[in-house]
Amino acid sequence: MATRHPPDQAPDRAPGRAPDRGLDSQGYIAREGALGLIQDDFRPLVAAARDRVLDAFGSRLTAAYLYGSVPRGTARAGRSDLDLLLVLSARPTEADRGGADVLEAGLDKEFAQIDGVGILLVDRAQVLSELETYDLGWFVACLCTPLLGEDLAEFLPRYRPDSLLARETNGDLELHLARWRGQLAAAGTDADVRVLVRRVSRHLVRTAFTLVMPRWNGWTSDLGEMAEAFARYYPEWGERIRGAAAVAYEPVADRGALASYTEEIGPWLAAEYAAVHGVKAPRP
Repeated sequence: MATRHPPDQAPDRAPGRAPDRGLDSQGYIAREGALGLIQDDFRPLVAAARDRVLDAFGSRLTAAYLYGSVPRGTARAGRSDLDLLLVLSARPTEADRGGADVLEAGLDKEFAQIDGVGILLVDRAQVLSELETYDLGWFVACLCTPLLGEDLAEFLPRYRPDSLLARETNGDLELHLARWRGQLAAAGTDADVRVLVRRVSRHLVRTAFTLVMPRWNGWTSDLGEMAEAFARYYPEWGERIRGAAAVAYEPVADRGALASYTEEIGPWLAAEYAAVHGVKAPRP
C-alpha cells in the first residue's frame, strides 16, 4: 500500500516540473527516450549506427539500445555525443571491443553532428542477472531506447525511485574517487583534463541526485534539474553541485575543480550516501 504523507511531509514539486516527475500513473519510473524523439539532424547518424552495428556483430547481437540526449531529443548539434549499449549473446571479447572501437571512430569522423561516440558492451546474462537487476537492468529498462533485437526490459521488474535503487546505482562512489585521483595525476594535456572534468562532474551530479531521489520522489536525467533537487535537501552543498552540472555541459580544463571533487565534496558525498542508503553490492 502506498504511504500517505501528511501535508507537511508530502514530496514537494520542482518549479516547472510536471506532476509525474518522470513516473507513470502507478509511481514507477517511466522509460525515457524514444526513436520518435530523435531530431532530424541526428536521424542519418542513427540509421548508419544501426546498419554498422548489424554488420559488425551479426548473429551475436541480442539487442542494441540508444541512451542519452539523442533518444531524449535534447542533443546539441556538434556538442553532444552518441551513446550505444550493445547486448551480446555471450561475454564480450577483446575482438568485440576492437570492433566497437572501429565503429566509434568511423561514426565520429563521418558525422559532424556529434562530438564523440561511446559504445558499451555487455552480455544478455549480465543484464538479467540478480546482481545487476537494480543497476544495469534498471538502466536498460528505464534509460535505454530499443534500436535492434529483443527488448530485455520485458524480463525485468518495474522500478520505483527508492533507497534500494539509489544504493545499487550509485552506492560505490568511494571506489570511483581513488580511480579519479589516479586519472587526474596522469592527465597530461588540457584536453585530457576537460574530458575528465566532464566525466567526473556528471557522475557527481547524478550521485548527488540519487542521494535525494527517494525524498524527491521521481527521476530526471537533466543534470540541472538533478542539481536543483539535491540543493533542496543539502543547501550547504547546492552551489557546488550546480557548478558541477554547469561544467558537465561546458567542460573546462580546471584541475582545481577536479581536486575539489576528489578531496572535498566527493568524500563527503560518499560518506553521506553510505549512511543514508548503504554501500552497493560488490561486483566481481
